[in-house]
Amino acid sequence: MPKKDTILVVDDVDINRAVLCAQFEGQYNIAEADNGSDALDYIMANTDTLAAILLDVVMPVMNGFDVLQTLYDTGLTEKIPVFLITAYDSAKSMETGYKLGAMDIIIKPITPHFVQKRVNSIIELFRTREQLLDTVIAQEKTLQEQSQEIQELNYSIIETLATAIEFRDCESGEHVQSIRNITHKMMLSLRTFYPDEYKFSDEMIEHVSIAAVMHDVGKIAIPDSILNKPGRLTAEEFDIMKTHTTRGCELLDKIPKRGENPIYTFAYDICRHHHERWDGRGYPDGLCGDEISIYAQIVSLADVYDALTSERVYKPAYPHKKAVQMILNGECGAFNPVLLDCFEKINSLLKKD
Repeated sequence: MPKKDTILVVDDVDINRAVLCAQFEGQYNIAEADNGSDALDYIMANTDTLAAILLDVVMPVMNGFDVLQTLYDTGLTEKIPVFLITAYDSAKSMETGYKLGAMDIIIKPITPHFVQKRVNSIIELFRTREQLLDTVIAQEKTLQEQSQEIQELNYSIIETLATAIEFRDCESGEHVQSIRNITHKMMLSLRTFYPDEYKFSDEMIEHVSIAAVMHDVGKIAIPDSILNKPGRLTAEEFDIMKTHTTRGCELLDKIPKRGENPIYTFAYDICRHHHERWDGRGYPDGLCGDEISIYAQIVSLADVYDALTSERVYKPAYPHKKAVQMILNGECGAFNPVLLDCFEKINSLLKKD
């Protein structure tokens, strides 16, 4: 497979291209285009070698949005990170760019060091994602011959990918393990206290617990400027943040024979629906009550508890007792009364050391 070692810089102003190219000399091969049409021709001829595209919006012949639209329609924005460069930071322009698959939007005048750091970070994330997906595909091909060994490796890769997302989200990586452990304990408690309604097998509990670590995998598609923003998100930023539920499902859909593996089936449901709410005020589908699978409900509760008891860029960690009371008092949204009953009964088992 060709090595993705080229950055394409597209801008009709010579000095702008020179500034951007200088930031990546010695790290990547550099290609240039001074209009959208020539850029598109180059991209189509060199898709397999492109590590990233830095794309100006306002250009002659074909503008940046037209180029981006073509890349989106052909699925190339999923394979090559595209960075839009524009002097206009209107909400509409940003919304259009993100909807068409841009990984980030860089506002002029640019800060060269920031651009270099941002582009390198995203290129590394794309490479990691491709490597992990390639590994999963290779494992699936040999599943029948080495089922037990590959299953264990598969679990490890799932946790590695999920933990990588948490590191990007400025977390320590403990979040995914905490979600797995809480999910496991909550399913055991449901089986214990409500045996007629929840007849979970040991295997199902293990599968769901492993699947739970994938709940935020879609955050790989959320820009750092939004993912790690210390203050309150704007309405437009929050709309972008919410897409991590559906983008995660898009990523899982790329795994071959996903439907044949119960872990990925559970992961898909959890990834999409762990922000749905019992009262119907969640997203992305606005499900209500038992329309939400019990598995997604459990992970939702686990996610809220762990978020409360963990330090984040926007808040300190709450003590265990305070977090439990906030959840039981309804301060963190509405939850299934049965789940809250089990949560209250076992909350001492969830307390962090």
